[in-house]
Amino acid sequence: WTAEDMDRFAWEAVRQDQAHVADGMWLAACTGMRRADLVSVRRAQVYEYAIIKKALKKSRGKRRTATMPRIPELDSLLEELEGRPRAEGVETVLVNSFGQPWSGDGYGGSFNRIRDKAGIAHVDEETGEERRKHLHDLRGTFCTKLILAGLTDQEAADVMGWSPERVGRIRRVYVDQSRVVVAIGERIATGTVNRIVNRSDGDTEN
Repeated sequence: WTAEDMDRFAWEAVRQDQAHVADGMWLAACTGMRRADLVSVRRAQVYEYAIIKKALKKSRGKRRTATMPRIPELDSLLEELEGRPRAEGVETVLVNSFGQPWSGDGYGGSFNRIRDKAGIAHVDEETGEERRKHLHDLRGTFCTKLILAGLTDQEAADVMGWSPERVGRIRRVYVDQSRVVVAIGERIATGTVNRIVNRSDGDTEN
């Protein structure tokens, strides 16, 4: 998901008086957690430097421990979520409009309705074909945040439970290209781009 996608989703959620749905979207982008873990993670599982919980989804027949590092963006979000009204005894980080924990299907359905109203989709530049962006696509968004924070492909892969090759593809497509464009923009803004200036005698200079 792009920053524009997330802002548009959040705006639509507020417009629909469902800001609590946007809470889950931001948490997914800052942790990379799957839906089942997203709605069940408890405040006691949020430690100083990481979120540590037993993943609800089995991998190769076993439940692994999901450990997600706390990025600075997550710190401010957790502060905000701490202030959400919640029913007595509710310890999940996310709560619904009743102050109760979300069910996986309940959150998934609410998320999809906001996404569809906001028109969040990937458009193929060559064919113009649209594909809806899903909650699990925010795992890729979190991966880009890890890369931008300076993690190597192997380190990011260890966090995500992916192969280094998959992380490498994300780096090439979503991070390195963006950095190149930003760098070009900075050079243009500061007047340090090499320019070809046409002279009256036909010569050029850089």
